[in-house]
Amino acid sequence: MVVSNYVRRRNTLAKLTIDRETCKGCGLCADACPKHLLALSKEINAKGYHPIGIEEQDKCIGCAFCARMCPDAVIKVEK
Repeated sequence: MVVSNYVRRRNTLAKLTIDRETCKGCGLCADACPKHLLALSKEINAKGYHPIGIEEQDKCIGCAFCARMCPDAVIKVEK
């Protein structure tokens, strides 16, 4: 059933890893996130950019839309 697949997927923990030193802060991943969990950080990385950060890791559904949108492949999603 569709509902049981949805519940099973929500209970699966997804781990989002961001290479903050390589991120250029373009924000494409934040726009792609259906849960709106990603936002630009106030911190500046070594290259002078505001890298992306995840606000509530436990709410990530592991869809990997953010990783697909990232032009520099700095996001990895593990399920």
